[in-house]
Parts: sequence; C-alpha cells; structure tokens
Amino acid sequence: MRDYDREIRDSVARKYAYGFDFEVMHPYMLRSFEPFFRGGSLLELGSFRGDMTRRLLGHFSDITCVEASEQAIRHAKQTLPCLSYFSGRFETVQLPRRYDNIVMTHVLEHLDDPIAVLKRVNDEWLAEGGRFFLVCPNANAPSRQIAVKMGLISHNAAVTPAEAEHGHRFTYSFDTLERDAVKAGLRVVHRSGIFFKALANFQWDQLLQTDIVSKEYIEGCFQLGQLYPDLCASIFLLCERGNADAPTSG
Repeated sequence: MRDYDREIRDSVARKYAYGFDFEVMHPYMLRSFEPFFRGGSLLELGSFRGDMTRRLLGHFSDITCVEASEQAIRHAKQTLPCLSYFSGRFETVQLPRRYDNIVMTHVLEHLDDPIAVLKRVNDEWLAEGGRFFLVCPNANAPSRQIAVKMGLISHNAAVTPAEAEHGHRFTYSFDTLERDAVKAGLRVVHRSGIFFKALANFQWDQLLQTDIVSKEYIEGCFQLGQLYPDLCASIFLLCERGNADAPTSG
C-alpha cells in the first residue's frame, strides 16, 4: 500500500518539488497551454498543494482538483477553498461529470498503471471537443544525459532511488509517452517541449538566488526549447478524445 503523504516529503537526497518548478516551469507550462485552452470547466489531476491550481484560476472559475495525498489536499483547501476537491487515487476516484480541459503535470510518471488512468481520461472524464494537457519530466533532458556521462545514473530513463522514494515509477521520453497515450485511446494533436535544461533542479534553485542568470536568459531557454523539444526539462502532449475501445495493456 502506497503512502502518498510520505511520498511528497522532502528527503536528504532530493526535494519533492523545487523552487525551479514553481518559479520557472509552472509559468512556462501555463504559457504553453494557453493557446489551446477551451472555454468551460477544468479538471486538474494531481493538484498537490494548489501551486499550479492558483495559476489556472487566472483562466478558469470552474476547477475541480483530484489529489491522492490527504496532507496536500488539506493544504490546498485551506488556501483555495472555493474549488471542488476529490481526495483519492485516479484509478478508483468517481467524478460526477466530464470536463472541457484536463491538466496533468508531472504526475503520470508516479502512477502504477498509467495507461489505465489515461484510458479513464479518454473514456470517462474528457468532454467531447475537450483537451487534455499532459506534461512529464523528460528522460532526454540534457541535465539527465550529463548525469549519465558523470556516472550518477545508469541511463536516461533510469528511476533513481531518490525518485522512487518520491513515488516515481517511470521516466518518459516522447516515444514512450505517446505510446502510452495512444494505447489508452487518446489522440495526440500537438507535441512540444518546455524549457531547455542543462542543469539539475537543485542547481537551478541555487542560480535563482543570484543575479547570474537574467530573466532574458531564462526566456531564451524557453525559446530554445521550442526549437529542440527533446532537450527540454519537460515534454508536453496535447490530446483529444479518441477510440474509447482501446485496450488498457499490451
């Protein structure tokens, strides 16, 4: 039995979430999503403590959040009490309706059966004409490739012990992420990367406390990522509803 409250705690080897995630990646994820948003409702799968949710409130008033960690969802309810919350695992939670937009950022890699959950997105939760915004950390990010060359990890898609402690089960690249989306029946309509990244998150956190990198440099990393999506910190698939009879495995 997984303990989702324990998984979100920082460890000696690795934080669950870094300042780089909140200060850099979240704004650029939102910027990548904005051109594709549909009017209406939004479902956030894996809302954590509401950090990304707060940014989404600038675009949607009808937001529903699902989170497996009781500790995280209590925090979100205290800071954003006006939203709808469901506490539970994606594999078993029962939601009352379909949604025009569904956002899942840095969550799929934590799931024991990602294809089964993606199939629920396609078959049960995504409205006709709706859009699913799926973002995962990228196995081929230069920071990971450098770590391989340094001997810190065995291969690009490795799940380190520290990542496993925080609930990671996979490290996706474009080919494996699209493979799972298609197996679940989703139709991929757009692919891109978010933020060219050659440094580890903890290194970025240190840099952000200095004047070594400017806002212009950070913007340049985002722009460069549009040219080289496979060298980005995160990979982004925009999906629409597809075949509802797709198999869940195999």
